[in-house]
Amino acid sequence: MQFTLSTTLLIAAIFFLAAFTRATVGFGDALLAMPLLSLVAGVRVAAPLFALVSLVYTAVFLSKSWRDIQFRAAGHLILASACGIPLGLWLVNVAPERLILGLLGVLLILFGLYNLFTPSLPTLRHPWLIYLFGFISGILSGAYNTNGPPIVMYGILSRWTPDQFRATLQAYFLPVGLLTAIGHAAAGMWSVNLFQLAAIATPMALLALYSGRKLHHHIPAALFGRLVYLFLVVIGIFLLW
Repeated sequence: MQFTLSTTLLIAAIFFLAAFTRATVGFGDALLAMPLLSLVAGVRVAAPLFALVSLVYTAVFLSKSWRDIQFRAAGHLILASACGIPLGLWLVNVAPERLILGLLGVLLILFGLYNLFTPSLPTLRHPWLIYLFGFISGILSGAYNTNGPPIVMYGILSRWTPDQFRATLQAYFLPVGLLTAIGHAAAGMWSVNLFQLAAIATPMALLALYSGRKLHHHIPAALFGRLVYLFLVVIGIFLLW
């Protein structure tokens, strides 16, 4: 499928906004970009395109913040997600997209509102729950590249600091994104035109990454937490729209 210049520029602008969001709060780029890219290019282009471009800026992001990674947690989450990705790749072909994303939207709204008005959430005390969060995230990754929310919830309930939160999310997103991209390739979703779009969108995403990181350093830790919860609510509403 060939795209006009205006459509190509619109896709690049979507990636700028998505990468800026990732750099500022640590997640949310897929939830923001996937619905918009799907409207512009269709899901079968949007999913592999986002997977390719996000791999680049996630690697750059991680190279700057690897010291704050919770390596043990990231490893368990990645392992569980790897088991869920094949199910997600199958699910995207059989389940209504609106149903899955709608349920995810409701979950995000409820979780975000609960955190905003009830800050005394319990700390996770059952080690096996990390595999449940990771598996669900893998399913969402394989289906719609929306693997962030379960990992965000796990990080919040595990009481990660803002720096640990952002760094560990990137350590998780990179290998899971790579597995997802490999799955797209195996499913025949890669094309020459896809790589052309990725080559145009990637510089815009890297520019946004630099700008967002600068902004993040000026956000206090307490405010950062509330911004994350509020952002979850906004994304949830967006998914229900």
